[in-house]
Amino acid sequence: MPKFAYVGIDLEGQHVKGTHKAASRGDAEVALFQRDLRELRVIEKKSVLQYEISGPRIKREHVMHLSRQIAAFLRAGLPILDAVHSIGAESENSSVRRMMHEIEDGLRAGERFSDTLDRYPKVFPEFYRGIVRSAELTGELDTVLARLAIYIERDLEARRKIKSALIYPIAVAIMSVVTVVVLAVYVLPKFQDFFEELDATLPLPTRMLMGFTDFLGTWWWAILAALAAWLLLSWIILRFEKGKYARDAFLLKVPVLGTTIQYALVERFCRVMASMVGAGVNLPEALHVATESLRNRVFIKRLNGVTEQMLEGQGMAGPLARTQLFPGTATSMLRVGEETGSMDTQLEVTAEYYEDELDYKIAKLTALFEPIVIVVMGGIVGFVAVALVSAMYGIFQQVQV
Repeated sequence: MPKFAYVGIDLEGQHVKGTHKAASRGDAEVALFQRDLRELRVIEKKSVLQYEISGPRIKREHVMHLSRQIAAFLRAGLPILDAVHSIGAESENSSVRRMMHEIEDGLRAGERFSDTLDRYPKVFPEFYRGIVRSAELTGELDTVLARLAIYIERDLEARRKIKSALIYPIAVAIMSVVTVVVLAVYVLPKFQDFFEELDATLPLPTRMLMGFTDFLGTWWWAILAALAAWLLLSWIILRFEKGKYARDAFLLKVPVLGTTIQYALVERFCRVMASMVGAGVNLPEALHVATESLRNRVFIKRLNGVTEQMLEGQGMAGPLARTQLFPGTATSMLRVGEETGSMDTQLEVTAEYYEDELDYKIAKLTALFEPIVIVVMGGIVGFVAVALVSAMYGIFQQVQV
């Protein structure tokens, strides 16, 4: 049974502390409350084994559900402390449960909700914490959390579309490689031994394939060493900002893929900006947080100059257009938002427009990627098949002779 450490005040006003065994934190709090202890702080006391074995990782799906649940509780009139306590008590994920308990302890100690989220920068991104911090000041925490949940849900849906689009061609590539390896390693050597017994010459396609497999069998260690050296060199280069910048710039220039990445970044930028502006965050701060959320060095470098130009009174649409990273449609929409004073609405409209465009680009990328994989892998498998058929035909001719 879990053990919980507690700190509280008894009826005489004295601070007391100790440990209590209970099935859950809620049961421990009830039992201690019945012992006339008040202002309780109850924390699960972990063993050495529990410290070494961490719970399940907190995923973006969990953050989406947490945001939606807290927003629903707040709209129902429940205090933030009670909302966090209820979610922590009911969560089936041990990491989420532990995190919510620690957030609850922070709230009981007088911290703001946004301050407690700062302890988990890997779970709650900077833009998320910035939006929550601004929402607390404007008193619209429930509305903002609901919008954040919608944003995360749309972002997850876009990622799922990309992953599902790549499943089929990757599966085809893996099966083709496995087929070629089996044929080349286990089938062809038997033909080679048989031909050597007949003192016959293997057909050219078969000799070519056998030469390739012999090369792999002889120099596999050198190939693995070269691959490991390449991976190590790539890892070292990508440890530096210049290397990361070169990688991001290269990906943006790849035909079809580069446009898809660009549209995905534009959609995320507009979505984050819309959430922050709608929460009352000033444009310079919203622009900074939205820029950092992109994690693309090319976008980050060029957008950093947009903030300076915007502070000089040049607006946002013009400087964004001069970065040459945003399509003309996006900057035109944002210019309308500036002129009409409806920037948050136009940002949301722009995000939705490029969300649809991103779906089209993903479908186009998949339509291009699938036939390339199939043709290349089909050519390899076809060549192996020709090598096998040529060998079998050679055997047939030897038997006839």
